Amino acid sequence: MTVRTAWLLPTGQTREDTRLATSALLTPTGDLTSRQGIVPGGFVLTGVSAMQCAIGAGRAVIQGAAQQGAYLVAVTEPETLTLDDGDPSYPRIDRIVLDVEDHPYDGSGATRAVVRVVRGTPAAVPAEPPLPATALPLYNVTVRAGASAGNGGIAWSTAVTNKRYPTVALGGIVPAIGFNGLYAGQYRDAEGRLERWNGTAWTAYPPAPTWRGWTPAWTTSTGAATPSYGNATVEGRYVQDGLTVHLNFRIVFGSTTNFGAGGKSDNWRFTLPVPAASALQCIGFAELNGDTSARVVARMRCTSTAFFELEISSGRPDGAPVAGTGLTDAQSPWTWAAGQSILGSATYEAAAV
Repeated sequence: MTVRTAWLLPTGQTREDTRLATSALLTPTGDLTSRQGIVPGGFVLTGVSAMQCAIGAGRAVIQGAAQQGAYLVAVTEPETLTLDDGDPSYPRIDRIVLDVEDHPYDGSGATRAVVRVVRGTPAAVPAEPPLPATALPLYNVTVRAGASAGNGGIAWSTAVTNKRYPTVALGGIVPAIGFNGLYAGQYRDAEGRLERWNGTAWTAYPPAPTWRGWTPAWTTSTGAATPSYGNATVEGRYVQDGLTVHLNFRIVFGSTTNFGAGGKSDNWRFTLPVPAASALQCIGFAELNGDTSARVVARMRCTSTAFFELEISSGRPDGAPVAGTGLTDAQSPWTWAAGQSILGSATYEAAAV
């Protein structure tokens, strides 16, 4: 049959039917295959004696061939394992595995799941022994030369390497890296960072905010004599993270900059990159640079949710009086000219995400 079900047919349901149908609840790696591994937290190794250890209870998924299906395995009590004594001359690596033996597929003569030791080959530089196709690795144990119950045995605190890797149910967040996702919208915990598979790659989730370019529009409170940048250098960037907006900007006025002609009653205004949630008295500060000795600090004040103005908030470092106070304009804190600049940064609450 090509259409298989679990617990539907009154007679004739096979073990393959059950494995293939129930695997719909597991994390997929293909049309009929699932991610194998342990349910996080299980199969803890504990040293029992010089050459014995116990593997604790746990649950796991072991994937066979596609048409073979996935085996759901539970170990309900600790399993005690005895490792062979060490070779007189060389160390070896033994592997502790959770193995499925299924005679119709592997000719093993058995139909069972078992926790067992796959013995390695002693060598000056030992290597991991190969595993059967349906053996899920749990631990590697380095058995030193001459290890035995009467000769120090195995140092369980240092000779063991964890080889367990996790799996979860369909839609669950897998706490592991080193694998590709199968479908857009799959999630994983990448060593403490949540990531989402977008169909081709893992990406940070939620997406990291991106800095964007921004050129503030320059107007005045009356609009009677609108200024223009001309050949000024205007650099602005902002980033929005949820409802929080960070911005910075730099304006160096040029030879063709028009500063407006409204005088000290026509305050300069600069538009925000995104509307603010409300008008605020202060969202940040800007440095106003005149000639070589002229510099003052201005408070960036939102007089509406769409723009900010620059309110002069300090004197010059050299103690010289400024020409105009209050909100910055074409003549405050001095009569502006080419080469002079404004640099600022701010943070505020946006009206919307």
